[in-house]
Amino acid sequence: MKNLKFKIQHIGTCCIFHFAFVILLPVGPALAFKIVNPAGGAALKSGQTVTAKVDLGSDSGVVKVRYYWYPESADVLVQQDESETSAMPRQDRLADERYWQRDSITGAPVVALAALSSGSDQTPPFGGPLTVPKEAIGPTRLLAVAEISRGRLGTRTVFDEVIVKVEPEAALESIDFEAEKPLQLGRAGQSSAFGHVDSMGKIFELPVVGEFADGVARPLSSPASGTTYQSSDPNVIKVLAGGMLQIVGNGKTVLTVTNRGKQAQLDVDVNVNDEPNEPPIADAGPSKTVKAGSKVKLSGLKSRDPEGEALYYSWSQVRGSKVPLLDVNNAEASFLAPTVSEPRTYRFKLRVTDKKGADSLPAFVDVTVEP
Repeated sequence: MKNLKFKIQHIGTCCIFHFAFVILLPVGPALAFKIVNPAGGAALKSGQTVTAKVDLGSDSGVVKVRYYWYPESADVLVQQDESETSAMPRQDRLADERYWQRDSITGAPVVALAALSSGSDQTPPFGGPLTVPKEAIGPTRLLAVAEISRGRLGTRTVFDEVIVKVEPEAALESIDFEAEKPLQLGRAGQSSAFGHVDSMGKIFELPVVGEFADGVARPLSSPASGTTYQSSDPNVIKVLAGGMLQIVGNGKTVLTVTNRGKQAQLDVDVNVNDEPNEPPIADAGPSKTVKAGSKVKLSGLKSRDPEGEALYYSWSQVRGSKVPLLDVNNAEASFLAPTVSEPRTYRFKLRVTDKKGADSLPAFVDVTVEP
């Protein structure tokens, strides 16, 4: 009997211990700011209006959320416009139906325009009707930036982003090149020290646009939009991955672009200094994880030129909420890791140019910032 009593007590103790273990399990952290709708990978139509919705998660004190559209292949992530000129929410009327304001002289993008700015009193809170840009096509990035009040300390921002797939409902009618016809590349004997001239080995992108039945011209340079390239003489112009083209010899060739069953051709005449030159190779370094508030150094020191020439560096940011990037034309660039509520990834691009003007293919590096 004593043995039986001991066993019962022992079992009871085990049960109590097990129960205590269960109720003391730590609860996982609340989700941080996140785009709920549209979801990543969603199939959308150009010009379609969807309902933007976010989950604030553990981020308290949010006073405003702004939404920005970027083509996934956007070469440079420009500064977001944080001015408030009208009541929330608002659907900005984009100048010329474009994604951003442009410099009146150079035409370069300078400020990304918010497609929607919304507050807590809207339905849904911090969301609302969001229109896909009419000229969007292929993978398109939606960036949502939340402004959080810190009282006397001012404000800080957190972000989330998704990539959606955009397809026009209108049919493609024709393809055209935003270039001189025929295209003349280079001239004999030209040379440059870190200049962007046409030279042997130079890698470049050809601006291609499509005219659609709805009257909208959409960019078709990226293979992600369905475009393929072919050169009639690969010994003059060579087609590289990602729709990039490379000058490999002097002479004439015909570039053929195909998209959605339509074709266009461009005659190209290459006449550059025939001194052999291999393009440099960009190396943006390995991806890394850092803590918020730390100084982050991006290193392109392993970039190289096959001929051993000095290099010109060009860093830019292509993913994540915009951060001030310093020393963008040096081998090493840097930025201060912003405050985040959960790990967020920032992507940077590096291209290098050699003394003769030949450019590298782009190299990318991801920096994950943790709280």
